[in-house]
Amino acid sequence: MLVTTKEMFEKSMKEGYAIGAFNVNNMEIIQAIVEAAAESRSPVILQASSSAIKYAKMRYLMKMVEAAVEEHPEVPIAIHLDHGPDFETAKMCIDSGFTSVMIDGSKYSFEENIELTKKVVDYAHSKGVVVEAELGKLAGIEDEVKVEASDAMYTDPVQAQEFVKRTGCDSLAIAIGTSHGAYKFKGEAKLRFDILKEIKERIPNTPIVLHGASTVIPKLVEMCNQYGGDIPGAKGVPDEILKQASNSGVSKINVDTDLRLAMTAGIRKVFSEDPSAFDPRKYLMPARELIKDTVKHKMVNVFGSSNRI
Repeated sequence: MLVTTKEMFEKSMKEGYAIGAFNVNNMEIIQAIVEAAAESRSPVILQASSSAIKYAKMRYLMKMVEAAVEEHPEVPIAIHLDHGPDFETAKMCIDSGFTSVMIDGSKYSFEENIELTKKVVDYAHSKGVVVEAELGKLAGIEDEVKVEASDAMYTDPVQAQEFVKRTGCDSLAIAIGTSHGAYKFKGEAKLRFDILKEIKERIPNTPIVLHGASTVIPKLVEMCNQYGGDIPGAKGVPDEILKQASNSGVSKINVDTDLRLAMTAGIRKVFSEDPSAFDPRKYLMPARELIKDTVKHKMVNVFGSSNRI
């Protein structure tokens, strides 16, 4: 069933687990994610960035989501705009049937972020759609989002409380040390759980979101490199830290890089073992299965969202 994240998050906060939000841009990725959710009996959030929408085309994207809902009506599915850059993009997604949108005003000043977020919240709520906002800046690159490490900053818990009160946003993405892309840490991975704890104490009824939280699964990186890739030194947020975040009040964890690695590794393996392969089904089916296994692992072993429906 197609739903907003409101009831999903209420249940996750009450029972102490996180819901995976997985970036999509084609049929195979959507199929893999929803099949994993159905098999693990987990709610799921499908999310698309503005660049993914440009790539897949809005009508195609929404029809694929509709097909997933019809194929697995037992699975609560939300369709969410990831890193909406402006009001116009958020409005387009709301008007096209998205059940949740993110407006990312983190690049603006505190007051400008509030003004933009409030504008999106007012419009979204009038249409029955929920809004995720962001406060604090994550380093790294994801699609059209690029923040230099020197510009990254942690979320201020006091500001977070004021921000939620003044904007009325339904969930808040915070910065506690995660980052976008495949190269998240040069040294030991570490998140500021002290900041998370204080934010949860100040806004206990607001779902908290972690962006830039792909594990960059070593096995997938090794598989890519084994079959001709060149991804040296890729490092993400370890599963055990994400599991701690899931148990510490984080309601939504975004995953993008791991899915891209899984698809790339699966395709590279087929072409390496059979250079004569040219049927897309032959190389996309193994890639789809690898994505499915990756998503299912997250739901069952990391986020704790399995057997929740």
